[in-house]
Amino acid sequence: MQMSDESLIEGMASGDQDATAVFVRRFHARVYGLALGVVGDPGLAEEVAQDAFVRAWRHAATYDARRGHGATWLLTITRNAAVDAVRHRRDLPVEPGGIAARPPATAEAADREGAERLSLELEGLPPEQSRLVVLAVGYGFTAAEIAEREGIPLGTAKTRIRRGLARLRRSLAVPGENPPPEAG
Repeated sequence: MQMSDESLIEGMASGDQDATAVFVRRFHARVYGLALGVVGDPGLAEEVAQDAFVRAWRHAATYDARRGHGATWLLTITRNAAVDAVRHRRDLPVEPGGIAARPPATAEAADREGAERLSLELEGLPPEQSRLVVLAVGYGFTAAEIAEREGIPLGTAKTRIRRGLARLRRSLAVPGENPPPEAG
């Protein structure tokens, strides 16, 4: 018999090592995937994932199933840990002219910079949009699955995803390109 996420969290709170191991195995890929999507660096994403599970273990006793699903609770912890990691990395030295010193651009640095920019733009979206965009784009959930997970109407889920993606497209548009129109 498979235990529910909530039962596993209760087990973690009571010190059950087996429940903790099952919980980590069940969610590791999703936690790592979200962390990687936010930080853009595989090594840092692994650190963020580990930090997220440690935070979940420490705070398992405070989890309240009435406030949301166990997966949502864990992914919120993960997102917060990833944002903390991105903020921590943003401390670049500043040159006398006030411009941050940067290493020569490489493909890897450009990818990392793009991921950081995307992460910051996601952070700038209203939380109800950013969470749904990450679930749709990062995890491949359908609007119907997201609506069910979030406990919202399907139309609301579709609208939040569409508006969030439109805002991201506009904010990430290359200068000189025509940005997409505002989503209704």
